[in-house]
Amino acid sequence: MATPLITVVIPVYNGEKFIKECLENVLSQSYKQLEIIVINDGSTDKSAEIAAQYTVKIVNHEKNSGLSAARNTGIANATGDYIHFMDVDDQLNTDFYSAMAKAIVETDSDIACSGVIHEQARYKTQLFKKQKVYTSTNDKLRATYVGKWGYVWRYLYRLDFIRQNNLRFEVGRFVEDLSFSLPSLYYAKKIVVVPGAEYLYKYVETSIINKSDKAHQARVKEDARHAKRVILDFAEKHNFKIPGLNTEVWRYILRKIYMKVFRNNITGFSQR
Repeated sequence: MATPLITVVIPVYNGEKFIKECLENVLSQSYKQLEIIVINDGSTDKSAEIAAQYTVKIVNHEKNSGLSAARNTGIANATGDYIHFMDVDDQLNTDFYSAMAKAIVETDSDIACSGVIHEQARYKTQLFKKQKVYTSTNDKLRATYVGKWGYVWRYLYRLDFIRQNNLRFEVGRFVEDLSFSLPSLYYAKKIVVVPGAEYLYKYVETSIINKSDKAHQARVKEDARHAKRVILDFAEKHNFKIPGLNTEVWRYILRKIYMKVFRNNITGFSQR
């Protein structure tokens, strides 16, 4: 089988401080069959100018439309076999795409799930020791903690799967990952968790979620409640429970305590 093409979608809005490091990180991957699409979401800084110095495709939004709209534009413009959504201020270990592509192809899964290293909340760090395939709804949701962590950037999706299920991000909302990631895992016939693929989620004070403005934070909290309602309604419609949310809450709490007490110093990120 030919080496599959992976489309990497990178939305950017006034990200001139991060875009160079982000693109160099992706371009230095051991896996080279990459289509990199930078969605310039109405930036007023030099983000697009910097991106143009690299071998990437740039799609411009005339005005800032938000992360969801940018990711949806990425889906519309993608030509790869698989698609990955990356945030401009984060990092991947060097073998991220090699490990993810190998796992998703050899298991014929719809979705591959990477490890996460959460720079701020270390208890949210999750690294896999063994490659495993999950097919039942409960197992897929339990293995990934998707009901608590929507993090779309930890998944590699088969592009046809996204299009066939008409999966899109809800425009105009923050915490938009959750209402995309959970339904996608539900619809997937198979998912595979991947050791050796590590996504470093970096803490940036000025990021959309972390901005300290009170009105902004109130909106983020309301959108988080909205996303929770969306996935609970989805679960009720499809007759399943969400581990960590409305079933097996104890399992999530015990893990959180264990990670905080015994593993809160975990770093794990490597350039291998």
